[in-house]
Amino acid sequence: MSIDGWNTILVLGGIRSGKSEFAESLLADAPTVRYVATSAPGDPEDAEWAARLEAHRSRRPGTWTTEETAEEPRRLADIVESAGPNDTLLVDDLGGWVTVLLDPAHQPADDTATIAELSAAVRDCPARLVLVSPEVGLSLVPTTLLGRAFTDALGAANRAVADACDAVVLVVAGQACWLKPPAVTGATPPTPGSTATPTAGETAAGAAGGGEREAALPDVLTPTAPPEPAGVPWSAPTMALPMVTTGLVIQAGMELPMPDEYTGPQAVERLATLDVPGAGLGVLERVVGFAAATQGTATPAPWSNVRVLLLHGDHAGGAAAGSRVSESARRAAQARAGRGVLARLAAESGASLQVVDAPAAAPMEDTPALDHEAVENALRYGWRLAEEAADAGVQLLVLAACGAGADAAAAAVLAATAGAEPPAVLGRVVTEQGEIDDAAWMRRCAAVRDAMHRTRRSPREAKDVLAELGGGDVAVATGVLLGATARRVPVLLDGPVGLAAGMISRDLAGQSRHWCLLADAGGHPAVRLAADVLGLTPLLDLRLDLGEGANALAALPLLRSVLSLAAALPARPDDNDNDNDNGDNGDNDDGDGGRHRGDGEPDFREPKPDGPGPATTGPTEPAAPDPAGWHAG
Repeated sequence: MSIDGWNTILVLGGIRSGKSEFAESLLADAPTVRYVATSAPGDPEDAEWAARLEAHRSRRPGTWTTEETAEEPRRLADIVESAGPNDTLLVDDLGGWVTVLLDPAHQPADDTATIAELSAAVRDCPARLVLVSPEVGLSLVPTTLLGRAFTDALGAANRAVADACDAVVLVVAGQACWLKPPAVTGATPPTPGSTATPTAGETAAGAAGGGEREAALPDVLTPTAPPEPAGVPWSAPTMALPMVTTGLVIQAGMELPMPDEYTGPQAVERLATLDVPGAGLGVLERVVGFAAATQGTATPAPWSNVRVLLLHGDHAGGAAAGSRVSESARRAAQARAGRGVLARLAAESGASLQVVDAPAAAPMEDTPALDHEAVENALRYGWRLAEEAADAGVQLLVLAACGAGADAAAAAVLAATAGAEPPAVLGRVVTEQGEIDDAAWMRRCAAVRDAMHRTRRSPREAKDVLAELGGGDVAVATGVLLGATARRVPVLLDGPVGLAAGMISRDLAGQSRHWCLLADAGGHPAVRLAADVLGLTPLLDLRLDLGEGANALAALPLLRSVLSLAAALPARPDDNDNDNDNGDNGDNDDGDGGRHRGDGEPDFREPKPDGPGPATTGPTEPAAPDPAGWHAG
């Protein structure tokens, strides 16, 4: 074998997906291969099935030997178990094996035990072993009893064998998607016919730039990795994207995970049972529902490990009118040194802060902000930032930005994706001295207007919008949102760059917006519009103007307090607990309409007159309370 990093591998795929050819190509350089055929011969009169089997046979080199297990399917585990370290086995496929296993001729039998025997043999197998199996989990539930039995048994076999194998790959339309890459450090997933795939630490630009590695990410202040709470793990891997020689493939139509659809409503319903005085948490109930859905438990824990990603990417031209590039660079350096507004707010809330340098954008009114290669690199870079955070145990990401001209770039993205009028979503320009600069605002509007005119015939696909208008900071932020979604890490948005990235990520993977929480719109028109399009309702209305990310960090302690209360408060006592505490044994002869008074409850009934005469109708002087219990009865 020329491929290192795995001993056993499971190749999954649908019908005619190319899974068998892919599996065979993995063993193309093996001197000898024991090919284990599992399917029954089939109907001799079925010419089409016979042709399929013959096609499989014709692809096998002359040095391969064939063994069949159709007569005794339990022999497959024995073959795998008896293989030596110098053997190479190809089992094709588990679907045919399960079919024979369920055949009445081999019943009654303990299918579960047989599958367990096979998975144990695969786990301990010292040989090079490739197993092929159909993936049935993407189809409809069969309508027949036999069909359901087959899908259940094959699904159980696939899960057991996948857990036992070193690597698992799903083949779709001839393309390999690695679900469980080889775990050996430095190993690369085998891709027949292509060069080795870069690891997560390699730069996405390496393929285009001669294989160079990008600079290490900036250091993170006060990183921590707390234990995971009960429920869905904070950073559970959920999927592997298609891989090519340039790294991750981020494209429209990706299927990323959704938050738990049941635990969110369950958590909100549970709030109604808590022992609180008054109406409860109000609009902040949404925080509990969001945390419950993203954590997968009806009693979510407060986010104790939070990381702030401060994106620093400047925009040239009229987009930055009224701003100085040197000022944004000073803010970024200030944050790196642990000083400034964001660093102080992060320290107060116990969050770590990472400054991320994004590619600078060209003047959008004259030329594309980025080329397409730079967009791809920025998306992958943002994805890896989210993956690194998830691997470090981060439970919540906060997106912040400080680039010159970022507001105008976000307005241009909104104009392209939501049809907004640039003047309606461009915020007022405030100088470093705190003064309103309307002339600079008009120059920004003109830059966005000219950019929209320049790109009027350009495609409005997500990556095209990033290249023409969005720039590096929006592209990196988009990658962060997609990567965080894939790793089930929620993101707290605050500001135009984060919301513009939300609009773009929605067009690449619609699931991403469900992992986002908007703490405050900050009074920014672009944020309000994007939030309305994305269905994100701001929790607060602080209207702070301290830079993107400040509102979110200012609100973070409040959000944590809400989650702590929801998790720690006991349930409200049952109203019936004290029904019989007054010793009346249910005889409601005290004239209070059948309502029982609990211990310590004063008697505000009108007293009865002591003698003959009309009852008192005016206000009466209440009797002095009885020290023993307010009402002696």
